[in-house]
Amino acid sequence: MEALTVAPDRKNSLRLDTLPDPVPGEGELLVDGLAVGVCGTDREILSGDHGAPPPGRERLVVGHESLGRVRQAPPDSGWVPGDLVVGVVRRPDPVPCGACAHGRFDMCRNGRFTERGIKELDGYAATSWTVEADYAVRLDPGLEHVGVLLEPATVVAKAWEQVELIGARSWFAPHSVLVTGAGPIGLLAALLGRQRGLEVHVLDRVESGPKPELVRRLGAEYHSDDVERVMERVRPDVVIEATGAASVVFGVMSTMGPYGMLCLTGLSPSGRTLEVDAGYINRELVLDNSVVVGTVNATLRHYAAAAEALAEADRGWLDSVITRRVPLESFAEAFEPEPDDIKTIIELARH
Repeated sequence: MEALTVAPDRKNSLRLDTLPDPVPGEGELLVDGLAVGVCGTDREILSGDHGAPPPGRERLVVGHESLGRVRQAPPDSGWVPGDLVVGVVRRPDPVPCGACAHGRFDMCRNGRFTERGIKELDGYAATSWTVEADYAVRLDPGLEHVGVLLEPATVVAKAWEQVELIGARSWFAPHSVLVTGAGPIGLLAALLGRQRGLEVHVLDRVESGPKPELVRRLGAEYHSDDVERVMERVRPDVVIEATGAASVVFGVMSTMGPYGMLCLTGLSPSGRTLEVDAGYINRELVLDNSVVVGTVNATLRHYAAAAEALAEADRGWLDSVITRRVPLESFAEAFEPEPDDIKTIIELARH
């Protein structure tokens, strides 16, 4: 098989390797890789800032946004050759902590979890891979062209779950949501907001290119103004933050209204400073019963919810979110951003 591998502690070590074909273990599916998505986490691994290889190895097969087709399945597994499949990223820690023991490995308490293509487990950027049947998610056959969006969709499925769980602490009937950032996470968060019947607003700094049109095609409103001005105009009940920009995060926190909720999905770079009136923000959060919550990763039920959301979505709209499809032999191009990029994927099957 061919696979994209990296030495995580070495900058710019990505290469295409020929490796032994995988042999499925007991209870595992053998899968032909179709595509893999590229995201910020992958770029951090390539820059040497993130990631860890399997124990005793120098190199890691990258790729956590997967899509494949089952070639071989164990008897009585519920899977058959030809099924469209996505592999779950995270595995519970071996202790396990209380959260992992209850199936919530997305909420691992001790950090000893492993992750395909990121931390101590080979990923899915390979022409063939295996995955435990219990950590495989079946997709609607009609999603073959866009199914690689499932993993990022699980992030927002969990984000919306967190919003709804926290909102239920009191009367909660949200009318509007502001999504900050119109990358893949932001657009998918907006999609799930529209599927919930909400008035959806999306804020991003770009004023042209595919993003504004994609938002409008959802029946949502696009903004490119300062976040404080948009907050004052829209007065959203919920904000899902997908930029990781500290100025946007604190801009939202300083302008949330009563029972406001801010769900953070974007990671902010460290080492930068921002001057804020912390006392004012704290006072307003307390007096308004507001909530700020961070969320990362996903567990099995979020994969199921995301698969359902994609199956219900307009396929043409989903296809437009994928702005570049790069063949495996040109893999390096996928990691070089272009101006109008939203989601770039690498097609693993040779043409």
